[in-house]
Amino acid sequence: MASTPPLHHSAYGQGINRAHSPLLVRAVPWLSVMLGTLVPLWLPIASAPLMPPISFLILVSWRQLRPGLLPIWAGLPLGLFDDLFSGQPFGSAILLWSVTMIAMEVIEAQIPWRSVIVDWLAASVIIVLYLLATLGLANASGGHVLAIMIVPQLLVSVLVFPLAGRLVSWLDNFRLMRFRTLF
Repeated sequence: MASTPPLHHSAYGQGINRAHSPLLVRAVPWLSVMLGTLVPLWLPIASAPLMPPISFLILVSWRQLRPGLLPIWAGLPLGLFDDLFSGQPFGSAILLWSVTMIAMEVIEAQIPWRSVIVDWLAASVIIVLYLLATLGLANASGGHVLAIMIVPQLLVSVLVFPLAGRLVSWLDNFRLMRFRTLF
């Protein structure tokens, strides 16, 4: 009587009884954007804006890496969370993040072919427009900042965007890790 060969275990474990964690699959994108909002609170305050909008960069990176992962309406709750902690006029992130999600949906439909350069260029335009719009909204609500003051922040944000994309790529791999189920 022929017996079945024994199961060999690879370095990655057996494929049976292993699945993605539903909690990680759904929560990591949302939590990473929310944590990006909180990062500037841990750093010292500068006299001029230099820190890039980390949470916005992470949002744009998630949208580019996994277009269907965050729904188009995600700009509203994530923008609300950002408005609570960023110090910008209330509603500015809600409006601008929602417009960004819609604009990225349109860009995705218009430019079906993608590359690193196209993604970086599109993200750079979106980041520059976002920072100029936040400056305009802050000035409209009583601020008095010249546009020249945010040039360093614009440059840093555009140059740091690929690092945000790399972070989101790592988080996506973590999100899709397979975990042994308990049952």
